[in-house]
Amino acid sequence: MNKLLISLMLTLGITGVAHAAGDAAAGKAKTAVCAACHGADGNSAIANFPKLAGQNEKYLLKQLKEIKGGTRPVVEMTGLLDGMSDQDLADIAAYFASKKTTIGHAAKDQVAAGQSIYRAGVTKKGIAACTACHSPTGNGNGQAGFPALSGQHAAYVEKQLKAFRVGERANDPNKMMRDIAAKMSDVEIKAVASYIQGLN
Repeated sequence: MNKLLISLMLTLGITGVAHAAGDAAAGKAKTAVCAACHGADGNSAIANFPKLAGQNEKYLLKQLKEIKGGTRPVVEMTGLLDGMSDQDLADIAAYFASKKTTIGHAAKDQVAAGQSIYRAGVTKKGIAACTACHSPTGNGNGQAGFPALSGQHAAYVEKQLKAFRVGERANDPNKMMRDIAAKMSDVEIKAVASYIQGLN
């Protein structure tokens, strides 16, 4: 029973663990190195690098801490966060969360399939609808720490889903994304990733 309660609390993001409040203005000055890959305002121009603009602050801070701590290995980020404090990371998260993400376009031949997966899941395979955690508009759930997906690069989403599928990425609460991605085919992943790129 205790394990179930703890899991539920982690999933809902109500553990009561305090973290430093981020200061977006202070964060701007700390993002100079980030701009090379993620863009000055968090809208990366290169599809391999995620857009950070408009991302939920709680989610961003979690990722930054886990990348720094090695829980989420990201080769391109090696050493970049080593000298930063928790407050620095909170400020960076606040800065990017305060920015507006740009929206791309879904490939026309992927819209129907991607929309179906995003909004309804794939019942016969036990794949839940993405809307359950990431909202119908792709804005995520900031309180629970679930990421915004709206406008994210299709190539990046596809790469992350495949990484979750094989367990290469394993920093999802209660294996939620690993369980879902494990049931998805390459075709389904490509379709939903393309749909997310144009979602707003």
